[in-house]
Amino acid sequence: MLDRYCERGGEIGLWAEPVNALTNLAFLIAAGLAARRFVGTPGLTLRTGWDLALLILLLIAIGIGSALWHTFATRWALLADVIPITGFINLYLLSFGYRVLALYPWTLFGLWLAYQGANIGLLALVPAAALNGSVGYLPALAFLIGFWVWLRGRGHPLAPTMLAAAGLFGLSLTLRTLDPDLCMLWPIGTHFVWHLFNAWLLYLLLDGLIRHGKRARGAA
Repeated sequence: MLDRYCERGGEIGLWAEPVNALTNLAFLIAAGLAARRFVGTPGLTLRTGWDLALLILLLIAIGIGSALWHTFATRWALLADVIPITGFINLYLLSFGYRVLALYPWTLFGLWLAYQGANIGLLALVPAAALNGSVGYLPALAFLIGFWVWLRGRGHPLAPTMLAAAGLFGLSLTLRTLDPDLCMLWPIGTHFVWHLFNAWLLYLLLDGLIRHGKRARGAA
């Protein structure tokens, strides 16, 4: 088993991280709330909002994959944790660019390439294990801040939500980073708060995209 979090504490067993495992229910709750928003939005169907529906499914997969990772703690479980997160980030980037930024296909592809370049460039300069393995999330945080700046500059109604999302992600990323260093003071660690805050974060992002994505309502 792979031991990466305070709560496991070197123990071998499926129930060595009960708090880290159970807090993944927050992702399922977030997905349920987002699904309710999706269904309740006039004019939004699986045909017109297939990407939003897929994001909701990926949110469910994040909760399940993370729960598997924090119970089995094996390499295959790590993939079950990482793949849905990566899928969500990339699809959200494309959906946001299309629905909110109203980018044309080639410009949208350029935005996606910029994000990939930021990831590759950062990992080429900074070891992946830096910040206790949190360094790979820094480009996502930077893009959230960039989106907020863009939205705020245009007086977009989604700007406050994006600011809250960036703040939540920055705080949760800090707690994820500090988890291994706080084991002596707090044996449970802080990783479980990463789950709770990120579930809230992803709900905010999805809810905002559903409510304010103009093309979701056929306005573009």
